[in-house]
Amino acid sequence: MTASPRPAAIALPYAERSARAVSELPGADVAWLRRLREDALARVMREGVPSPRVERWKYTNLGALAKAGFATAANETGAPAAVELPRFLPAQTPAYRMVFLNGVFRRELSDLAGLPDGASVDSLADLLARDPGALEAALASRAAADPFAALNTALMADGAVIRLAPGTVLERPLVLVFLGGHAGKELAYHSRNLIVAGANSRATVVELYAPAAAGAYWAQPVTDITLEAGAVIAHYKSQQEGPEAYHIATVTARVAEQARYDGFALATGAALARNDITVSLDGPGASCRLDGAFLARGRQHLDTTTEIIHASREASSREVYKGVLDDQGRGVFQGRIVVAPDAQKTDGHQSCKTLLLSDRAEIDTKPELEIYADDVKCSHGATAGEIDHDALFYLRARGIDEDDARSMLVEAFVGEVLDEIASEPVRQAFAGVVRDWLRGSSAEGTR
Repeated sequence: MTASPRPAAIALPYAERSARAVSELPGADVAWLRRLREDALARVMREGVPSPRVERWKYTNLGALAKAGFATAANETGAPAAVELPRFLPAQTPAYRMVFLNGVFRRELSDLAGLPDGASVDSLADLLARDPGALEAALASRAAADPFAALNTALMADGAVIRLAPGTVLERPLVLVFLGGHAGKELAYHSRNLIVAGANSRATVVELYAPAAAGAYWAQPVTDITLEAGAVIAHYKSQQEGPEAYHIATVTARVAEQARYDGFALATGAALARNDITVSLDGPGASCRLDGAFLARGRQHLDTTTEIIHASREASSREVYKGVLDDQGRGVFQGRIVVAPDAQKTDGHQSCKTLLLSDRAEIDTKPELEIYADDVKCSHGATAGEIDHDALFYLRARGIDEDDARSMLVEAFVGEVLDEIASEPVRQAFAGVVRDWLRGSSAEGTR
């Protein structure tokens, strides 16, 4: 008897349970937005979310997420929880800050004083109340690009909207802090962040995801970034969700002529997490640097899936990811470079290296090149292996105990990619997250 093929989609009852939230979200009285949300939610209810039969999801099974009994955070009307902000950037670092609790902007915890002329930073909910037409094109462009973009479009309640006029420079980093979880409740939130960088503008934006309370929750953010000609955006993300959390994130960046997008994603938290990143180099001379690291232990599952599209000539990309897996931790890296027929003189390179600290850890890697032009320089590769025993012996021979020696080697391994972070305060902060992971504090209680 031939086995029945696995279905390509998994039903998501959460979408149906969340249907009433659409009429209660910011902008519910705006006709185009209401239709956009209703159509997006109908798609998710009809199609579900991808199963491992879908190629891009073959290593990550969402069955447990689909069965979880989350409630939409936007439906909660209780008093806001007290919030303790996580320590992140060095205390002396000047920075702008926006804080969101379960997807809702907390103005009293934020600090946007001193923004330069030409920089507009708003909460999505505030902007929808004040000028909803300003967001119609941006929100509609990715309303149903994939099931998770559709779910986010249907249920987004808030997020950060960052607009930089041509030539504007943010001298300080802008830190977006997203805190999830509610004592005694399992909530899901869907932040939508928009960044539009005008010609020759520059900014550093950091996304930090962390728990506000113990227990299970689901963070499902979407961040859309547009860089106009000559703009430079450094976009850093630290995913430090709670040990019972789910984190399914989508990032898209469109990069125009001579613009540059530098992205770095560090993942140490969540029971199951996926970071889905697409960068399109749309103009001549556009470039991107896409780096990151994932560190998992216990039974964590951390998935990084990227696609860099060289859509125009003389564009360049560099991508380096490092993974560290202990216990029964599982990592996934899928990296794809696509070179369009007209993208001559493309220069694109990709690498993923994984360190396995346990014989029970697992890594699935799938680097891909899809090239339709003939005048290109492209490479890709992936390696996985154990810790260097000769290096470990060298340190032990100099009086360093085994645990400290292993930590030093892991820190040096990840440090190679952390060195690509241009911002010194952000680099220090990310190095601190790695040290916390090595001490085991970030994985306490991971199931």
